[in-house]
Amino acid sequence: MPAYVIGWLDVDDWKWLRAYQPPTARLIAKHGGSYRVRGGLMERLEGEDPLPGAFVVLEFPTREAARAWYEDPEYGPLIRLRREHARTELVLVDGITDALGLDPGSAR
Repeated sequence: MPAYVIGWLDVDDWKWLRAYQPPTARLIAKHGGSYRVRGGLMERLEGEDPLPGAFVVLEFPTREAARAWYEDPEYGPLIRLRREHARTELVLVDGITDALGLDPGSAR
């Protein structure tokens, strides 16, 4: 089952991204992942909380592959770099497991 890492970032200065993005993209690919969303124009449809500076959605073939990417020792220094320059939230969520997207066994 696919798994997704969804992140939102608030950043004051994006210069650090030049050092972060290329090796991070390589590590995502190394673990079978790919970008589905990286930045882009945002439009609020509901809610009141401030929108972040950017959203990122990564797709991995499995939850285990996503965890392997995040826990890869090569990613550790990049996590620290990101945390130095961005306020970030990351969540790992399972993808749809059947044609209707209804899997009663996975509800919370």
